[in-house]
Amino acid sequence: MTNEERMKKGYLWLDTGESMDLQIHQRSLIYDFNHTRPDNVERRQELLTQIFGHIGEGAWVEPPLFASFGCTDTIGDRTYINSNLNLVDDLGITIGSDVLIAPNVTLINTGHPLHHELRKHGEMYSLPVVIEDGVWLGANVTVCPGVTIGKNSVIGAGSVVLHDIPANTFAAGVPCRVIREIGEHDKEYYYHDRRVDDGPGMPETDLPGLQD
Repeated sequence: MTNEERMKKGYLWLDTGESMDLQIHQRSLIYDFNHTRPDNVERRQELLTQIFGHIGEGAWVEPPLFASFGCTDTIGDRTYINSNLNLVDDLGITIGSDVLIAPNVTLINTGHPLHHELRKHGEMYSLPVVIEDGVWLGANVTVCPGVTIGKNSVIGAGSVVLHDIPANTFAAGVPCRVIREIGEHDKEYYYHDRRVDDGPGMPETDLPGLQD
């Protein structure tokens, strides 16, 4: 069984020279992306198509970005990723459409065994990480190997997510746990006791979700 086959089955695996060469190539692209000027939007978007396996229409990534590979990952349409996203992505990470990722988020799909004798040669395992459509990850969130975060859920800032989070829920904490469901109340109150219709009318915009 090859290293790639072992990785995909969730078995222990070791780095190879070929994977290290690919990692160097990808990190060179990421270096170029991180050193683009803010006004060079076309170059940034061009590099993102080379870095990621797929990047959706209208998706935006703020530098700096850090990743083991990048080419193993997919990002959906209209997803916004703020600065300092860190991807440990040997197996690949799936990020859906309309996702919001705040600064300093880490998504990890590779780990090492707890017992020191099982990792003395650098042995590791990889399990898929999936961020489904409409999710919002708060600042400094860490998502660990094997976790799926369900559609439209919100993960509070600073959380460490060790287990799957169901759709349409607010979850937070270390370790992260579900606090409550997101429902009709949250369509009326956008933050604590602030009602959506209390302020002046929204300005005209082409951005989805901001029309009156």
